[in-house]
Amino acid sequence: MDKLDYEILCELKKNARQTASEISKTIHLSISTVIERIRKMEKSGLIKSYTVITDEHKLGNDITVLMEVSMEHPRFNDGFIEHINNDPNVVACYYLTGEFDFMLKISCRSSEHLEQIHNRIKDCPGVRLTRTHYVLRTVKNIYATDPQLDEK
Repeated sequence: MDKLDYEILCELKKNARQTASEISKTIHLSISTVIERIRKMEKSGLIKSYTVITDEHKLGNDITVLMEVSMEHPRFNDGFIEHINNDPNVVACYYLTGEFDFMLKISCRSSEHLEQIHNRIKDCPGVRLTRTHYVLRTVKNIYATDPQLDEK
């Protein structure tokens, strides 16, 4: 990957729906070169997929929390991961080092809805301890446009 590939990636991260023609004008490359470089990045797996990022507030999810989860033993991890992958309110899950084993990002409608999700997570076999942090405001998220950030 060179500087031009990086510039193309930056443009695609801003808007993956823009055309090769639009990208070529921005970074001053021919359309065919942009298309060829994008195809190579897709084929190599550097570009994994294209997706839609939704506004959670407009979907009715007004609460975002980060939940740390500690497991009793690693033998419970696979079952926990399967449970988390089937929960649409868990929008991200990270396996960690340190005191806690997982960090979940959860988006939900209300505190009552969060309580239901929290209880389901606590009921998973092997979950020893959780710690939940309410997100007051998103300061930076390169994967989403946040209306709070746009206000600045």
